[in-house]
Formats: sequence, C-alpha cells, structure tokens
Amino acid sequence: MSDDQHHDDQHRDDRETEAIQRARLISAALPYMLAYDHKVVVVKYGGHAMGDDELSAAFARDITLLETSGVRPVVVHGGGPQIGGMLDKLGIKSEFKAGMRVTDRRTVEVVEMVLAGAINKEIVMAINAAGGKAVGLSGKDGNMVFATRATRTVRDPDSRIEEVVDLGYVGEPAEVNPAVIDMVQSAELIPVIAPVAPGRDGETYNVNADLFAGAIAGSLGATRLLFLTDVPGVLDKSGKLIKELSAAQAQALIDDGTVLGGMIPKVETCLKAIRQGVEGVVILNGRTPHAVLLELFTEHGAGTLITP
Repeated sequence: MSDDQHHDDQHRDDRETEAIQRARLISAALPYMLAYDHKVVVVKYGGHAMGDDELSAAFARDITLLETSGVRPVVVHGGGPQIGGMLDKLGIKSEFKAGMRVTDRRTVEVVEMVLAGAINKEIVMAINAAGGKAVGLSGKDGNMVFATRATRTVRDPDSRIEEVVDLGYVGEPAEVNPAVIDMVQSAELIPVIAPVAPGRDGETYNVNADLFAGAIAGSLGATRLLFLTDVPGVLDKSGKLIKELSAAQAQALIDDGTVLGGMIPKVETCLKAIRQGVEGVVILNGRTPHAVLLELFTEHGAGTLITP
C-alpha cells in the first residue's frame, strides 16, 4: 500500500470516528431535548461573550438550535461596556452612586440608542445569519414591561445615617405583560429583548438586564433562566464550582460570606426570579463555547443550578 493510500484510509477512518462520536452526542442529548420540548428558556446574554465575534456566532447558532429542537428561547441582553464606550465618544461624563450608573436624560437617550438599537439588531442579525428567525424588542413594545424609578440607600461613613440616592432614570421592573412575547413565539420567532422600559409617568428607564431577565422569566413561568456571566458559577470557599443549590442553601452562602462581591447581586437576582415563578436559574460562564447547550442538553451541565 502506498503512503498516499494509507494516508487517505487513515483520513477516512478519522472522519468515520468523528461522525460516530457526533451521532453519540446527539443521541445522548435526545432525552434532554425532549425534557425541554415546548418549554420556555430565558437566556440573559452579556459580558465579554458579547464582544467576541466567534463566541457571538456560536451563541447565535446555539439559540437557533434550541428553537429548532422545540425549546422556546427568549434572549435578554445587556450592554454596559458598549454604553460606556458611546458615552465616552459623545463626551458625556458618567457618575456612579451605590455602584450604579446615575442616568440623566441625555444618558438614558444614549442607553436606549445603544441597547434597543445597535446591540439588539446585532444579536438579531447573528441569529438570522445562523438560520434562525429573531425579532428585536424592548420593554416598550406592546407595553411589555413597566418600570418604576429605582432607589438605593447608602450609609454616610461619618454620621452612619442612611441616605436615599437618586439614580435618575434607572428603573426596576414593576409590571410585566408577556402577551407580545407569546405572540412572537407562536409565530416561531425568537424574541431578543433590550432592557429599556417606560414608566407609568411617561419617562424612559434603563433597567438592570439581570433584573429585567428575571421579571420576564417569571412572567413566562420559564423552566430555566440562564445567566451567562464571566465566571463558571457559584464557588465554595476553596474555589470549587458548586453544581446545584436550593434557594435556602444559596441564601446561606450569602449570609456566611462564601458568596462575595459582584456575585451577591447575581445570586440575589436568581432567588428573586425563583420567587417570581422560575423553575430553575443557572449561573454559567458565557465564555465557554456552547455553554447554553452544555447546560441544557448534557448530564453534567455547565454552571450552578439554583432551584426552589
């Protein structure tokens, strides 16, 4: 046998092995696909995964695959870094109080332009390019979400007196009407939603994307809410990933200081979503390729699952 022929045979064997492995993977995923058939899965998409072209394309393919396999995905996205970049470009200075961006009228106009405009349409185009059919929405469409003005309190370090901080046009979801999402999904379209919402006062509010996703997932009675973050999930004191937690266990980890810093509001948002009626919330690393599929369609999952 010539070297060329041997090389061709080897190449064919490799391809066959790869094909068999793929078939095995699809076969192993089938029970999970059936478990999520016609179930609503809300995915909060943001962070660094959003800025990476390769990861963005993989995310769009995964969301398209979910919809094709019978799941009813809803995407809610953030865009903090992109908003910051646009404000810098326009020379609008941002002030932060209680860890949140104070949003004046000029800022909220930029927020809406970036979130409901550029970013929203980018995600819609990526899903459409992957073979899906996505529709871009915001909380304003069909009066989907009404927000109320958010307030935060900070303690003065000298007097120890608590003061209410005015964050301007920063809102929190107060009322959710999922009718427009139901309509979009019944037409076999994928809703991609920007967290901008009107208030009953006629103003426009910038809503934290995590809180917005939680409120949407609760109103839809979602089977899963996935938070794609920049970390693997909730870690124990030795830095090891905790695969599953009950709501009570998650609260205990906040109380005993295991959950720290930026992870505290994440876990608190998960707990709030569960109280709103979501069956399970997952914190997972959005920079892991195909994180959404690994979480939903494999035995070992991909992050930390928090259940009631």
